Amino acid sequence: MNEYRMANCDIAIRCDATIDDLIDVIEAKSRSYIPVIYALNKIDAISIEELDLLYRIPNACPISSEHGWNVDELLEQMWEKLNLRRVYTKPKGKLPDYTAPVVLRSTACTVEDFCNAIHKTIVEQFRVAIVYGRSVKHQPQRVGLSHELSDEDIITIIKK
Repeated sequence: MNEYRMANCDIAIRCDATIDDLIDVIEAKSRSYIPVIYALNKIDAISIEELDLLYRIPNACPISSEHGWNVDELLEQMWEKLNLRRVYTKPKGKLPDYTAPVVLRSTACTVEDFCNAIHKTIVEQFRVAIVYGRSVKHQPQRVGLSHELSDEDIITIIKK
């Protein structure tokens, strides 16, 4: 505790805690854990038995960047681990644009966050949004600013 400049303190441990657990509690404000994916490259140079062992490693994705093998699985794991949501735009009277989605974090994925990701003034002029996808009961459905969007939803913003 001297390292953390805690000279006069009482510590009560009411479980089977290790020293690492105690350090995690003390440094909780300055420490954060983030999701990880290990991209194990050069699978084209190993045998099938070794590849089978690599697939058993948690949070690992064996790839070959030279040949482009398994890169799609790496991308899917990245979307899943980072918990990002792709929202596609649909101009009124046209087909949806699937080439460039607006990417939102799962903690900020409302229609208002979507509008702010595009431009700050859209929220001021916002009237209603028309959404297609898993986040709505009816296809399409009119929603407000507080509606939470799901991954791969399609949205049309109607302004005043």
